[in-house]
Amino acid sequence: MKNNSTSVSKVLPVLFGFFVMGFCDVAGISTTYMKESFGLSEWAAGFIPSMIFFWFLLFSVPAAMLMNKIGRKMTVQLSNLITIIGMFIPLFFQTSLPAYIVAFILLGIGNTILQVSLNPLLTNVVKGGALTSSLTAGQVVKAVCSFLGPIIAAFAATRLNNWMFIFPIYAIITVISSLWLLVTHIPEEMPAQKAATLGATFGLLKDKTILLLFLGIVFVVGTDVGMNTVTPKLLLERAGLDAASAGIGSSVYFLCRTAGAMLGVVLLAKMASTTYFRIHILLALAAMAVLFFAGSQWAILVMVGLIGYACSSIFPIIYSKAITARPEKANEISGLMITGVFGGAVVPPLMGITADSMNCQAGSLIIITVCLLYLTYLAFGLKTGKNQR
Repeated sequence: MKNNSTSVSKVLPVLFGFFVMGFCDVAGISTTYMKESFGLSEWAAGFIPSMIFFWFLLFSVPAAMLMNKIGRKMTVQLSNLITIIGMFIPLFFQTSLPAYIVAFILLGIGNTILQVSLNPLLTNVVKGGALTSSLTAGQVVKAVCSFLGPIIAAFAATRLNNWMFIFPIYAIITVISSLWLLVTHIPEEMPAQKAATLGATFGLLKDKTILLLFLGIVFVVGTDVGMNTVTPKLLLERAGLDAASAGIGSSVYFLCRTAGAMLGVVLLAKMASTTYFRIHILLALAAMAVLFFAGSQWAILVMVGLIGYACSSIFPIIYSKAITARPEKANEISGLMITGVFGGAVVPPLMGITADSMNCQAGSLIIITVCLLYLTYLAFGLKTGKNQR
């Protein structure tokens, strides 16, 4: 029988796992460094994010099925082990491009399994109506990691003389996370006696609500990765910044996303998540409309910051709505929702194709706008059940 209280000592190690989850955003800063280190073309460098996010499409549902067999905590620990191995590889093969590719692949696989299992594990330690705000708190931790990524990479490049030392730093952090979780007792339900099949899990998409929310994950992650990718390019194209200076765009985006997630924890504890969703997605659309015409550095940064803030808590809102829609299928739905993270692998190439065809970054903004328009439809068109706010 479950305890109805929430134990801080059990919540903290789970929330720290969200920091490891943020490692996937290293794709943004790594694209710049790898392009320079290995002389990659723009086309080749553009596929670096896909090396991480593609695996969400293949492994999310199998990870959910595995979680049904071995439990949530054990699945999280498996993801940590894969991440640790991947992050240590570049340390031993510093000049080998294939080694970095393998590292990104293992990071993507580990991060996929982590996102599938860590979110449900949080429901084991958070009780009552605090799930949405707790998931948002996890996104705060993840956003802090994303914000610190470029800073850690710059530290490694200047103080350690090689940017790749960000990988063993990440490995050590993952070891700490794994050990903390290891010594924390978290009661779990017994693994399902009859594990869900692949067909039965994807069959949940026949539920219109689950399908709409799944597509919401695709588009919100596509928006996030897309903004991270296009912002430095906008500063290069419109404000005349050099490549090194243009990196401030990603930092501003992540900083505002972190601040938005922090504020979201407070707001979502006091207001209905649907109301929050609607207000913030309209703010994102308004900022995007201005961004199409923004030409100065400060105008671009302000609009990018507003979009980062507005979209910061949409992922946990969509995820929590899906879990509460079918709580008896929480593990399977988690796998489905995290499969949608593959939007981060699909949207950037579409942005590149559109930008090339228009010969400007407005093409990229069109693709992101399509993502925001779907999220607007979801915010106003989704029918919420009695157990959802």
